[in-house]
Parts: sequence; C-alpha cells; structure tokens
Amino acid sequence: MFDSPNLESKIVEIYNLHYLDVYRFLIYFMGNQNDAEDLTQEVFIRVLKSLPKFNSNYPLKTWILSIAKHVAIDHYRKRRFTALFKEGFFKQLSSSDKKPDEEFEITETKRLIHGAIATLKPDFRAVVILRGINEFSVSETAAVLQCSMAKVKVDYHRALKILKKKLNIEIEGALTNAK
Repeated sequence: MFDSPNLESKIVEIYNLHYLDVYRFLIYFMGNQNDAEDLTQEVFIRVLKSLPKFNSNYPLKTWILSIAKHVAIDHYRKRRFTALFKEGFFKQLSSSDKKPDEEFEITETKRLIHGAIATLKPDFRAVVILRGINEFSVSETAAVLQCSMAKVKVDYHRALKILKKKLNIEIEGALTNAK
C-alpha cells in the first residue's frame, strides 16, 4: 500500500491525522500526561514499523487505535495499578476563565470521574474511554478493541452501571464533563 518514495510524506500525514485521537485515548487510559506522551510516541513507532504490513481493507484509524490499546495494556501490565493515576495529572490541566469555586467543582468532578474510570477493569475502561469520552461508534470501538459489537455494547452497559453505582450520579452527563 505504501511505496518507499511517498512513505515519509504518508507517515507525516498519518501522524497529523491520528495523533490527537491516540494521545486523547492514552491520556484517559493512563491518567498521566507524561506517560501518554511517551506511549503516543511508542504507538507511532509501532505504526511506522508495521505500516508495510498494514492491510488496507481495514480502516487505518481503528488499526492505529488498536495498536494504542495494546501499547497501553502492555504498559499497564508493567506498572502497578495504584501508581497509574496520580493527582498531578489533574493539576496540570489548564484553567479557564471560570471562578475559582466553579473551577474547583469541575476539577473535583473530573477527579471523581477519572478515579472511578481508573477502578474499572481494563476492558471496561477502554470501552468507556472510546465510547463515552471519545464518542467512537460501536463498530469503531469494536474494531479498535478487536471484539464483537455485541461485546462492546455489553461491556459499555456494564461499565456504565458500575460507574453509576460508584459515582451515584447520572453517567451520560458525567462522561461529557470528563473531557
């Protein structure tokens, strides 16, 4: 699919098109900006190495995000779960022009939501990030996670039920606030 003379320009194009999706997925999955940046780099290194083997019958976006999922899970397995979500992540978020009490409430809501998402098992967490936060379709999520659309629907439903129980709030609005 990708010939050598155009490979460099094609790689730049792929990076520019998909960097933000990969980075956003990883920052929600890892909860740490530094890890997300490092892992985003790792994802595109893997993409670069595997690009000649890419089957163009499949969407490039889902292929790249499935690589991101594997990179995140590999990293997750290497580290202890409790060390993944640090308070520092939320302090690094840029502030807006809101009043301090509004800003505190938003930050606290994000902290609670991200904390609750972090307690989900990895399969549920990935589905919530892709479907609930990144607003991927069921088919895109299934392609990224390499599972059936039925599994995505069931896992998403179960994950939302768990989050609802943990947060004791309405989930759909909460996931919008998690962005």
